[in-house]
Amino acid sequence: MFKAALFDLDGVVFDTEPQYTVFWGSQCKLYHPDQPALEQKIKGQTLTQIYEKYFDKGLKDQQKIITERLDKFEQNMSFEYIPGFEEYVRDLRYKGIKTAVVTSSNDKKMQAVYKIHPEFKSIFDAILTADDFTKSKPDPQCYINAAKIFGLKQDECIVFEDSFNGLKSGRAAKMTVVGLSTTNSADSISEFADAVIDDYKGVDYEKTCDIITSIH
Repeated sequence: MFKAALFDLDGVVFDTEPQYTVFWGSQCKLYHPDQPALEQKIKGQTLTQIYEKYFDKGLKDQQKIITERLDKFEQNMSFEYIPGFEEYVRDLRYKGIKTAVVTSSNDKKMQAVYKIHPEFKSIFDAILTADDFTKSKPDPQCYINAAKIFGLKQDECIVFEDSFNGLKSGRAAKMTVVGLSTTNSADSISEFADAVIDDYKGVDYEKTCDIITSIH
């Protein structure tokens, strides 16, 4: 049915989005007090996209300062797995499915992840970060690169995403896309996903195959 499962990181592997909302809420109040709830619009965007849209004109000199604050914040984040994820990914690997993380996170953040979760690298066959692609989601480059690493066709891969840009990236890569309603509501992401789940509880290899069968 499929040969590889490709996972975004935040909101897909780890329940970190609420923490990022707190961080960006503090920055938005500082720099954009006239735009309440701006942190909600920022959800799911890469740092480059956030800077280009909201911290460019008149604020370019603040980008380095914000990045330093973000790096410090990420070093102290709690990285808790989305419910059911650990069991799900182990079931996939037991069934011979390749697994990869495909994230725009940088090396500093990933080192924080590895420190808290020394088992992290062992549950994935590949980990692609910001250093492994030049175009950000919603461009499909990152997922196309992941398929190439495994020597697979794009339609042999399934993508798990939570953000609009990530979902669009998976779609653009011509892959089956499963959306997680961890960051945005199920209704809001349904048009960008082939299927939507709340978390991984009750989901295994067979259930995933059923999802794909229902789509096709």
